Amino acid sequence: MVDVEFRVVSERRDGLLLALGQVVIANGFTLLRQRMLNSDEGVVLVMVVRGPADQLLVLEEKLGTHHLVQSFEASPYEGGSAPPPPVRANGAGNGNGHASAPPPPAASAPPLAPTPATAAPIDVQRVETLLPQLARNYPNILLQLVALERELPPAQREATLRYIGQRVGAWVYKRDFALGGQLPLADSVRRIALPAMRQLVQAELQDDVLRVRNSPFCHRGEHGECCHFLRGMLGGLLEGQHGGTVRVVESQCRNTGAETCRFEFEA
Repeated sequence: MVDVEFRVVSERRDGLLLALGQVVIANGFTLLRQRMLNSDEGVVLVMVVRGPADQLLVLEEKLGTHHLVQSFEASPYEGGSAPPPPVRANGAGNGNGHASAPPPPAASAPPLAPTPATAAPIDVQRVETLLPQLARNYPNILLQLVALERELPPAQREATLRYIGQRVGAWVYKRDFALGGQLPLADSVRRIALPAMRQLVQAELQDDVLRVRNSPFCHRGEHGECCHFLRGMLGGLLEGQHGGTVRVVESQCRNTGAETCRFEFEA
């Protein structure tokens, strides 16, 4: 794994971090920190990323040739500086370096379906405000969720991210998979959970175990498994086929030193 600092100059502020952040994630890297400022050159975005060394040239080429990028520089990152303020979870560009969401698709996104209430310490009003934005921006939602995770009190992170994941998973199931027939659990994982995950992250299936190579929720300085949104989303996707009988377990996580984040399914 390598840590690299990218310096990008663009004419456009709105949506810049969201667009380039998705390129970073799609190529197997994690966005560790970022800052954005105005200069005589234009809008300058500095991103520190971590990922596989063998994919670095591919990522540099895609960032350097992106239509929003006027100039691009890359250098090894040695650390030592304080992290800049995180991107706000609402995705609204407000001139202070916060990313703005891309315009919604021509067809308005359907509302995310509700799930049963939970007794966990969740800021329900904040979640309900965020969910329609996620529906509009889907699948470009990971930066918003990482930003939300950073802002949440530690005691709320797991419950909130899992709850949001369940809501998003249930909505994606109804939108994309509900017209299919009833499937055994293993087939549901292969035909529903795997393709849905691949819209967001690099995922593969091995012996009925779903592995994710580039979860953006890892390496946040927390102990134990931390991909709460992905775990919740997998549960929401499979509940459409199997009700509440499926248990999703993150049995390994890159946050604890594993090579991939590993999700197992129990009926």
